[in-house]
Amino acid sequence: MFTTSSVPRRRGVAALAIALATTLGLSACSSGSSAGSDDLGKPQAGGTLKVAFWPDNAAFSCVDPFQTYWIEHRTVIRNLADSLTDQDPETGEITPWLAKSWAIAPDGKAYTFHLRDGVTFSDGTPVDAAAIKGNVDGWLETVKATNGAAFGSSYILGLKSATVVDPLTVELDFSTPNSSFLQATSTTNLAIVAPDAFTRTPEQRCLGEYVASGAFTLDSYKPNELLTISRRPGYTWGSALSKNTKEAYLDKVEFSYVAEDSVRTGNLVSGAVDIAWPRNPFTVEDRALIEASDATVESRSLPGVSQSLFPNVTDGRPLSDLDVRQAFVKALDLKSYATTIYGDDYPVVGGAFDETTTYYVSQADKLAHDKAGAEKLLDAAGWTLGKGGYRYKDGEKLTLKNLIQVSTPGDELIQDQLKQVGIDLVLDVVPAAERPAAITNGDYDLVGTYFTRADPGALQFILDPDLANSKALAVNSSSPETLAEIKDLFATAARTTDDAVSKTAYADLQALLVDQGVTIPVVERLQYAGVSNKVGGFAFTSESFLKLNDVWKKQ
Repeated sequence: MFTTSSVPRRRGVAALAIALATTLGLSACSSGSSAGSDDLGKPQAGGTLKVAFWPDNAAFSCVDPFQTYWIEHRTVIRNLADSLTDQDPETGEITPWLAKSWAIAPDGKAYTFHLRDGVTFSDGTPVDAAAIKGNVDGWLETVKATNGAAFGSSYILGLKSATVVDPLTVELDFSTPNSSFLQATSTTNLAIVAPDAFTRTPEQRCLGEYVASGAFTLDSYKPNELLTISRRPGYTWGSALSKNTKEAYLDKVEFSYVAEDSVRTGNLVSGAVDIAWPRNPFTVEDRALIEASDATVESRSLPGVSQSLFPNVTDGRPLSDLDVRQAFVKALDLKSYATTIYGDDYPVVGGAFDETTTYYVSQADKLAHDKAGAEKLLDAAGWTLGKGGYRYKDGEKLTLKNLIQVSTPGDELIQDQLKQVGIDLVLDVVPAAERPAAITNGDYDLVGTYFTRADPGALQFILDPDLANSKALAVNSSSPETLAEIKDLFATAARTTDDAVSKTAYADLQALLVDQGVTIPVVERLQYAGVSNKVGGFAFTSESFLKLNDVWKKQ
């Protein structure tokens, strides 16, 4: 299956995320904001927290806020670099952080931020209006330098420039309204760094050559080996969403990279690490081992686009027929998928977005398993049962080609579910390097991907050809008429400063996507974490990353 951060941006990142769609797991659902705190007593200062990640290979070796999309390193960044705003993981509300207040112009084309006084980067320079302008200038330069591949590019659509109004006031101007931008200012990808970082190359920043204003500072980063951070003395401006807004309790945090899930779990159970942070969800067996060791299993849905399949609806392909797409959806038993692959308590996906996404509206009723309904639709579309229990039309078998990188139990389960209604799902294993060409050539019927961000606007970077990394995938996924409706709903949500208008537009969008079979949700993405019984204060951010402000370790 898939997961890491999100699928992504225009060029580069999205293609890679699609390529990884079948090898990287999911991540997300319940919560757990203070694991172990009640039993451990009051927080203690000191100690080194050890966190085990999945390997940081060459594709993910980047800890620059604006460039990286890998969830694990966005977790690290959240604790190195503060943002203008923060987002409440429970309500989705945007709250002050480096900015104590803000104003949005009536036309949505200007955001004015009033900054807190006395905040400094770890090199002692002030976090002032000039520094924010320096970041804006740096973001825009990075978009050009990376040809739009930097993940943060998708967060600043329409951004033209920044103007220093006074030492603690900065105005950001847009060529077109971007109602998602305020939420973007709460993310790790628009976290603020000292402006001189942008005198370095994108590659140098990826390796950590920058300073920021967070509660921790980066000590060292050796890709695929070890990353260490240390508490910053004198830190006093944490987000009010943290219980501890001053210096962190921990002295240090070490992030190691462990390839085998069982080894990572074993390290947690043995006490070699304090937090096991898996790429794929824990197996039922690993969860049982963790809980038997008196550690806890924490989880939260990753916000953004759910793990979904996107159809090729171009002329001549079987899924160009809406009845066939709707039959496909009805043939899927999403509850059985979730429980069979991930355990009885795993949540069932409810739509194009995971449930922690702002403006999420469940479409669960429309996604309910209905074998008889699927068969009726296929009959109406002229596909009749024949040899081998498969359906045929004009002598051709109803065969759908699903592009994957490796075959997984989840893929095989879907294949079996579709066979029950007569659909032949071929699992077409295509190397990552060949997938873009296969999509461009239209030589597929389904391809899976996702996008992690706590704002529904993320989906336009998959479905809007003007923004998507893979224009072919976007064009192939819906009819011209449906695409026009999708673009109009995204535009309505983006151009308004009225929350009610955005809410209605995104609700209509979610219904449209399921009704027209533009996205075929497969599973809710969960971020799991195994947490030692010596660790208190564990908390997920709104992006389902690890926030260390409140974390402490019993000595």
